[in-house]
Amino acid sequence: MPVISAEMPDTPESNYDRLTIAEATAIQKDLRSKLSLIPLEKPVRTIAGADISLSLYSQTVYAGIVILSYPKLQVVAYSLVKGNTNFPYVPGYLAFREIPSILKAFEQMPVKPDLIMFDGNGILHKRRMGIASHFGVLTDTVTMGCAKKKLAGLYTEPGETKGQFTAVTDSGETIGFAVRSKNNVKPVFISPGHQMSLQDSLDIAFKCIGKHRLPEPTRKAHEYVNLFRTGALQEGYHEVDEWKLF
Repeated sequence: MPVISAEMPDTPESNYDRLTIAEATAIQKDLRSKLSLIPLEKPVRTIAGADISLSLYSQTVYAGIVILSYPKLQVVAYSLVKGNTNFPYVPGYLAFREIPSILKAFEQMPVKPDLIMFDGNGILHKRRMGIASHFGVLTDTVTMGCAKKKLAGLYTEPGETKGQFTAVTDSGETIGFAVRSKNNVKPVFISPGHQMSLQDSLDIAFKCIGKHRLPEPTRKAHEYVNLFRTGALQEGYHEVDEWKLF
C-alpha cells in the first residue's frame, strides 16, 4: 500500500471518523494530485464488485467485495466485513463512511482482483474523488465507478434502448458516461476510478452488463452484502462455487 502523506490519517479505519469536512476535503484534494487515468496496462482476468449496506443514519456497516472471473463473470470468491462508522452522511464525502470497512474486506483477501468496480463514483465527482478514485489511489489498485445516481456534471439523456450512452461533462471536461444498461430504465453512471482511462471504464462496463440494470460485479456485491446483513452469509473470506451458496 502506498505511503500516505502527512496531511492524511495514517489508518483510515481508525482516523476517518475524527475528520472534519474541511479536513476530508483536504484529503480529497491531496489524493486527486496522485490520481492516474492512464489506459489499462495489464489484462483483466478477475474483476470485483464492492458495495456496502447501511441505513442512512446507522453506524453499522456491512461491506463486501465479490470477485468474478473476467470476462465470464462467474463468482470465484467473496470477502465480507462488519464495521462501524461515525462519519456524518454528507453527499460527496460518502467514501469516508464506507472505505474503512471496504478496506478491511480488501485486506483479508489473500489474492487481490485485477480491477474493482464500486457501487459509487470514480472521477464523476465535484472534486474528481468519488469512492472508486479515493480507494484506488489509497491502495494503488485499478478501480472504476458505477453509480445509480449522477453526483456531478451535466449530460443529455441517452436513447431508451440498451447500449445507448452519452458523456457526462463538468466545466467542459468529460468525467464519465450515462449508460442505458437495460431498455427503458434509468441510466447508470460509469467513470474511471484510478489507473484506467475513460474509454476503459466504458468498455469494461459494457462487457459486464447482463440482463439487469446494474453490471454484474456491483449487482453481485449488492446481493452478497444484503445476504450478509440478513445472516445468510458469514463474515470472512470465502472461495466458492456460486451454486453451492444457496
